[in-house]
Amino acid sequence: MVNEKRLLTELRKLDRHGLRRVLIFVRGLLMALGDQEAAQPQQGDPEVTYRLETVKCGKPNCRSCPHGPYWYAYYREGTKLKSRYIGRELPEDVRDVLR
Repeated sequence: MVNEKRLLTELRKLDRHGLRRVLIFVRGLLMALGDQEAAQPQQGDPEVTYRLETVKCGKPNCRSCPHGPYWYAYYREGTKLKSRYIGRELPEDVRDVLR
């Protein structure tokens, strides 16, 4: 188990960008656990687009490239386009919203 006090200390050290990345990660974890409230967009949240992609691993002798498909979330922070790996399966809450 992670030491909660140490975790909170490390979170306080993060800048705005780092905290937003943690927020997106934690919201994804909550959604994967079936938390319906976490799936609801909050005021100020970035708009997120989900894409199913295949990726190359870069290993010279890999015979199974490309790998995947994997889900990625894309969102903007200012003028920069950011992406976040979701996994092989899209959380059920996200799937329901996309239908």
